[in-house]
Amino acid sequence: MQGRVEWTGGKNMVGINSNGQSIEMNWDDGPSPMQLTLQMVGACSIVDVVVGLKERDFSKVWVEMDSTRNDESPRYFTSMHFVYHVEGNVPQKLVERVVHKSHEKYCSVSNSLRDDCKITSEVVIHQPKS
Repeated sequence: MQGRVEWTGGKNMVGINSNGQSIEMNWDDGPSPMQLTLQMVGACSIVDVVVGLKERDFSKVWVEMDSTRNDESPRYFTSMHFVYHVEGNVPQKLVERVVHKSHEKYCSVSNSLRDDCKITSEVVIHQPKS
């Protein structure tokens, strides 16, 4: 994996991957590198949830995230809490198991965090809208 980050003036940067795709960042007003890191943990684990539920009847998946960071520099994440929402006819225990396995084993982003970052989660199942 390769990429590049360029400062584009002020507090702005652009990250460019090896395919030429880019994402703009701003270290004060966001999306900041830390905001993107939190979102990428969510995105990475949503991939695991969707793949893990591939044979189930669901229509929507989203995750709400909250985090805390160290008070002093370096301001690393000390905890992350994720609330996973799935709309569909899926067993709650199955989604909980998939989420647990995601953070334990499969999500490369959450497994790249410090070992002392506590990750917790909960699952909310929403019945399909008629």
